[in-house]
This record gives sequence, structure tokens and C-alpha cells, in this order.
Amino acid sequence: VTREHGDIDIFVFEDDQRSLFDFLEGWNLVAHDEKEPQATEPWTGRALVLPAHIHAREPGAANAELVRKWVTPPYSQAKDGRDFELIINEGTGSDWVLNAPSALSIAWADGVRESPWGVPTAAPEVLAFFKATAYFGQKRLWARAHDITDFDALVPLLAPDRRRWLRDSISALHSDHPWLEKVS
Repeated sequence: VTREHGDIDIFVFEDDQRSLFDFLEGWNLVAHDEKEPQATEPWTGRALVLPAHIHAREPGAANAELVRKWVTPPYSQAKDGRDFELIINEGTGSDWVLNAPSALSIAWADGVRESPWGVPTAAPEVLAFFKATAYFGQKRLWARAHDITDFDALVPLLAPDRRRWLRDSISALHSDHPWLEKVS
């Protein structure tokens, strides 16, 4: 654990969007994607255009209001452990596509590990990759404080081959990334 988290992030693959929508019937869901990056209205189940994520809370009017506060300025989370962010990713038969424009991917067997609770979990180097690249180069935001903290906590835990993978993957997208020296 690197810090207290305001939500629980769950990776879901693009082909499973409809099943996810059906499974969470009645939940309060607001989706953000390329078509509607600042959405505040409930997700209708329409196919999302990657990159995409969904803010989610259990059914009920009180939770609907809490989701609305989460996705509307000034963006306040309940921080009660019941906020979920469902991050939609692309996958192929044997690979998790981390960045479609650059065709950067990782084999499922390398990118997903079993947690101590038996839950499939993103490998630490995949999390560090997302922390380093999710906002890099965007005018509105770049390094969020918690992303820096998470990255700095994860990198020392990585085996040398996983550090190389992380360095090479970040460099493939951003050869000038200032965090590359932290991975060397």
C-alpha cells in the first residue's frame, strides 16, 4: 500500500463493455471517453471510444448524488471506499494493449498477477507505466502528486527485467520523459 486511495480502480476490457453495463444494472454509472470526456449524465451503455473510464457507485439516489459530485467541478469524492473507477482497456487474444496508437502491449501472463486475495491484479510495472504516461504531455494536467508518490514507491520493488520493460515502454512513447532516470 503506497497511500490511502479515494476509489477502487478496476480494469475492464473493451469487448466486455456491454456485459459490464448489464452486470451493473441499476448502478450509478458516468462514463468518460473520447466522445464525452466531461460527461455528467448516466452512462446509457453506448459503446465507449478508448481511452475511457467509468465512475461507479451502487444503486440509490444518495449514491447518484455522490457520483454527480465526483464528476462535476469541484470534483469531490465521498472517500468512503465505495467509489469505483472502471478503466476500459483494449486487449487481443494474448496481449493487453497499453497504448493502441504505438501498438505497445504486454502479454497477459506478464501484465496480470494474482493478488494475495486471489484476485487478478495489474502487475506493478503496468501500474507504474500508467502513472508515468496517462497525463504526460497534456496541457491541462501532468504529474498528479499521488502518481509521483505511487511511481516512486513501485519502481524500487521491480525486478531488473521488469524495470527494463518499464523504461523501454515509457521511452517508446516519450523518449524525453523526466522519470526515465528513476527507472535506470
